[in-house]
Amino acid sequence: MQTVSAGTGLKPEHTREIFEQDILEGARAVDFFEIHAENYMGAGGPPHHLLRRIAADYPLSVHGVGLSIGGAGPLDREHLARLKKLIGDYRPAMFSEHLAWSSHDGVYLNDLLPLPYNAATLDCVVRHVDEVQHTLDTRMLLENPSTYVRFAASDMDEVEFLRMVAGRTGCGLLLDVNNVYVSAVNHGFDPAGYIDRFPVEFVGEIHLAGFAEDQDANGGRLLIDAHGAPVAEAVWSLYRRTLTRSGPVPTLIEWDNDVPEFATVAAEVALARAALAEQARHDGRRAA
Repeated sequence: MQTVSAGTGLKPEHTREIFEQDILEGARAVDFFEIHAENYMGAGGPPHHLLRRIAADYPLSVHGVGLSIGGAGPLDREHLARLKKLIGDYRPAMFSEHLAWSSHDGVYLNDLLPLPYNAATLDCVVRHVDEVQHTLDTRMLLENPSTYVRFAASDMDEVEFLRMVAGRTGCGLLLDVNNVYVSAVNHGFDPAGYIDRFPVEFVGEIHLAGFAEDQDANGGRLLIDAHGAPVAEAVWSLYRRTLTRSGPVPTLIEWDNDVPEFATVAAEVALARAALAEQARHDGRRAA
């Protein structure tokens, strides 16, 4: 996939607008689409009919939310087999999952839960990433989470943990810039410092999204990774800082709740595309 490339999630309610803009404008507002793997693990029907049409014309990014990479127990082999079939059928340009856990003893939870960052968790995550990549025969991108609590059992920070996972498994990383900002505000660390230390050499995709704002029990500022609003200017600024280190990387606008009309999402995609193009021009001038 070209690096000056910006996409968004595939939403059935946007189907008419997606195909109409291809025909009427002659220029695509979106370079690629992302799907959540678990929404397409059925045998067929309308979801696959739409996805086959999209996959014929656009690159795909498959984003998993149910593997529970950070779970203490074994991976669900049936879930992994369904994922293998989906990836085999559609041959996505990118595949990613979360650094989180979401199941325990066969019970699936409706959340992506955080992990303690220590040697025991690292060994577990490395085993699971190795198993996923071996089973799927594809490179996985592992996404940094948004978090609301931190563990006393952690003895390394998130950047160090992700660097070690990527170094030991050969997986890539999905850098969610919004998650960095959300976690930084919630835990009181410097988001720019996080970005400046992040191992961008492993980054294969970037995510941007909008957050919601609340207050914690002490009246402090609390951000929620809600995916239901435009990308905040603070996140755009952090994204542009990221690109100065990483260079242009395929970038996704996530908008999964309170989904607006396609034109509104496409306008956010255009902003990401413009930032990518500007960084590409800058890199070109520097190399000349």
